[in-house]
Amino acid sequence: MKYLDEYRDPQLAKSLLEALQRRGATSRTYKLMEICGTHTVAIFRLGLRQLLPPSIQLISGPGCPVCVTANEDIDRAIWLAQQPQVIITTFGDLVRVPGSASSLNMERSKGADVRIVYASFDALQIAKDNPDHQVVFLGIGFETTAPTVAAAVKQAAAEGLDNFTVFSAHKLLPPAMRALLEAEDLRLDGFLCPGHVSTIIGAAAYEEVVTRYHIPCVVTGFEPLDLLQGIYTLVDQLETGKAEVVNQYRRAVSWEGNIAARKLMNLIFEPADSTWRGLGPIPKSGLKVRPEWEKYDATKRFSMPDIQVKEHPGCRCGEVLRGVMTPPECGLFRKACSPQTPLGPCMVSSEGTCGAYYRYHEVVGS
Repeated sequence: MKYLDEYRDPQLAKSLLEALQRRGATSRTYKLMEICGTHTVAIFRLGLRQLLPPSIQLISGPGCPVCVTANEDIDRAIWLAQQPQVIITTFGDLVRVPGSASSLNMERSKGADVRIVYASFDALQIAKDNPDHQVVFLGIGFETTAPTVAAAVKQAAAEGLDNFTVFSAHKLLPPAMRALLEAEDLRLDGFLCPGHVSTIIGAAAYEEVVTRYHIPCVVTGFEPLDLLQGIYTLVDQLETGKAEVVNQYRRAVSWEGNIAARKLMNLIFEPADSTWRGLGPIPKSGLKVRPEWEKYDATKRFSMPDIQVKEHPGCRCGEVLRGVMTPPECGLFRKACSPQTPLGPCMVSSEGTCGAYYRYHEVVGS
């Protein structure tokens, strides 16, 4: 099977799908997890689950950075928003995520200064325009966004900005993959690896997972043919007993990734233990600001109290993120929990699995 340059060829898509249907008729059940929120939405929007044979199961994993942000970090962000003379800057999805007793959106309705930005450098400009306020950028995201936040910190230092800090809740993807494979309540046979994250960390980042767990990993893009060939390549490896890293998305992802971006990220941040919603604490799976840059670390600038975290008793977002439950199995889905009244981040985020099920499930099947 050739790699895709003409990635919108309908005849090639048809042949891939027919090949998967033939494989699926004779193979055992394979559970393949996509660990990218954009993949999850694309798979639902395109109806791929409905088109594949029952023996090839696609499982949505912890690919939404807003969704995997722990409730304790949401509560800390809310606490920061409640402080006087503080401006919170964040990406849009996060403002509606419920914490233990409030949300950034609720705090904004009470008078907190919470502003949605599209890039970390927008927050820098807000800091320049408001020298009498402390501006905190909420660093939420995987390796894709962390380098841009690191660049903002470096620029703040170059310009001598004293009123800009970052609250880092960044996550690193490979440690989470290892945690999923070591979980006792989930069996996976292969990973569809994310396109965006892989542009930074490179396809080589998955070699350790493949070697240790003998599980195939395929980096793929977001077009229908990208996803079909990624699935086909995983099934082909499983049928032939192989376990390799395959970079199907070579028009965007290189083997080594973006070395300059990682160098910048590692200049400002260092790996740290981090708690993931649904997965719990995972060693060295997050990023914290290095001590030499702590002037720009919100956790150092502000004396944060111990916060009592309270999870919603009925929300099953954690199980959905681990891939051990689908949203319709949650008693709140489409009832108390909807995009208009979300009770968990998986329904809030544009990349959340619950939101994708809500929008597309009845149309394309499960």
